[in-house]
This record gives sequence, C-alpha cells and structure tokens, in this order.
Amino acid sequence: MRRKIDREGLPYRPCVGIVLINPEGKVFVGRRVDQRVAAWQFPQGGIDEAEEPRAAALRELAEEIGTDAAVVIGESRGWFDYELPDDLLGKVWKGKYRGQRQKWYAMRFMGDDDEIDLNTAHPEFDAWKWVPLPDVPALIVPFKRSVYLRVVEEFRELVIEVANATKAAKGRRVRNVGSR
Repeated sequence: MRRKIDREGLPYRPCVGIVLINPEGKVFVGRRVDQRVAAWQFPQGGIDEAEEPRAAALRELAEEIGTDAAVVIGESRGWFDYELPDDLLGKVWKGKYRGQRQKWYAMRFMGDDDEIDLNTAHPEFDAWKWVPLPDVPALIVPFKRSVYLRVVEEFRELVIEVANATKAAKGRRVRNVGSR
C-alpha cells in the first residue's frame, strides 16, 4: 500500500514557460515524448538555483528546441501555479513538488524553422508545429489547461502585434520594390 503524500506540505517547483511566436503570429508547441497520449505544450522548465527567470527561459528554449534564436518581448505580470494530479504526485520530480509555479515569457522567434532541432541532449519533444494561440489550450493536458488559458489571455495582444508587424513589413517591401 502506497503511503499518502501530504500535498499541502510540498512546495511548488519554480519554473519558466515560453510562448515562442513566429512572424506569422503562430506559436510553437511540442509533443511530449513521455506521454502515452498526444500531449502538446509550450517549452518550459525549472529555474536553477540563483538563476534569473529570464535567463532560465532562454536556457530552457535552447535545451528543449535546440535554438535560442529569440528575443523576449513580454513577461507575465505574475506567477501561475498548477497542481499535479494525484496519480503523478510523488512520482515526478523525485516526489519533491506538488506542482509548478511558472513565470511566463513571450518571445519573438528570430530564426528559421530549420534551426529548430528536437534531437537535444535530453529530448522532451518528438514533434512540433506552429499553431494559432487560441487553439493551444485544447492541445494541453487537462491539469495544465487553466494556466494555459491565463497565458493565452495575457499574451494575446503581443501575438497579434507580431503578426501585424510582419504584415506591415511585407507591405513596405512590396511598395519599395514597386516604386523603383
């Protein structure tokens, strides 16, 4: 018989999450390698001791998708928590945490798609895709969904701004070519 774990006595794991936005205003999601069902998510990971959250976000991006070709364009106003479901409590993260407390960053992807390489030292994803931001919560495991809904709401305008800036830049290039 498994002993009951005192959820309330466990801390949250400090973590960062990244909403990576491409020039078309779509966001990166990766399919986790460690799930039996299709579980997509944004890049995210723990903050090392004495590490600043922003530095952790750029490090995690490189560790998980093989590139940090991105610039930070936004940061969540606060920290978002989620609880592990009972069947995972005591199993993940060596049983030391009840869930995660996450600081989120919006980043504009500055690279090319072929720079994304999931074959990293410790692969977390086995597939990836760009999707519209509003579609993301439906792809996420249920116990993280409430955090993702908050992240989508918080970064919605930034995603629109990135897409609009790209459209405006393309329009200027077309006008410049036509005026020669």
